Amino acid sequence: MSETSEMYGELAAVGPYGTHPGHALITMVEPHPGHEYAYNRWYEDDHYYAGAMAMPWMFAGRRWVATRPLQELRVPEKSAVAQPVTAGCYLATYWITDGRYDEHMKWTVAINKRLNRDARVYHDRTHVFTSFQDHEATVYRDGSPGLRHGGPHGPRDLHALDHPYRGLVLQVIDSEGPEARAELLERLRSRELPRRLAGSPAAMVTVFRPTPLPGDRMTYVKQVEGVDTRLTLLWFLEEDPRECWAEHFADLESLGGGGGGGRVELVAPFIPTVPGTDRYVDELR
Repeated sequence: MSETSEMYGELAAVGPYGTHPGHALITMVEPHPGHEYAYNRWYEDDHYYAGAMAMPWMFAGRRWVATRPLQELRVPEKSAVAQPVTAGCYLATYWITDGRYDEHMKWTVAINKRLNRDARVYHDRTHVFTSFQDHEATVYRDGSPGLRHGGPHGPRDLHALDHPYRGLVLQVIDSEGPEARAELLERLRSRELPRRLAGSPAAMVTVFRPTPLPGDRMTYVKQVEGVDTRLTLLWFLEEDPRECWAEHFADLESLGGGGGGGRVELVAPFIPTVPGTDRYVDELR
């Protein structure tokens, strides 16, 4: 057995190893025109695994897609996140074990450098919104689930990327500063999100705040914006967003406004991809 193999046993014996999604990678990407099929096959057949799920401490993942009709539901028209607001037709979301961010970042930077060197990175794409984020809160529609087996209220946030949710809404809110963000988070967690979730097709909302990317990140990924001011919300839907948008989500642009300062910079609905297929690729433009 090699010395490197021995290190795996040593590393597994120390440090946090819970199941709480303490961190996330949220990445919204636009394949360049004419590269939609090739990008989808590269990401699904290679990068989803070699560049994400095979890494230490990344324990759940799911890909999502926005067809053209879903892109056209996005607001606001002038977004600080996506220019134009329809940019970014693929979204990938990943959970990382709480307390393992630093270790994971060491591995992800190293493996992506290796993948790039070995010509296993697809460059005909644009990262519209890509960042690692720290978990701040999860708000459930039906109250906090039980601690064992999901309790009577269904899946918890750790199950969200494996449970067959039919849709997801990515929402980005910017505050005026760090103190305003703390106030906004508390207002969302205690009042606005429970009110909006009640009676809606959304089972839960997870709330994250972005963290800066390391200085040795890959050059094609821009540094994260809004580290001190931004909140990222993921709404997990039990219905197709196209079937319930007007009634439940068309006014999400107003969430977080008013006293305490919050500007919604993106509301973007997605549906899950179908692994192993090119379904929806011909519906992106």
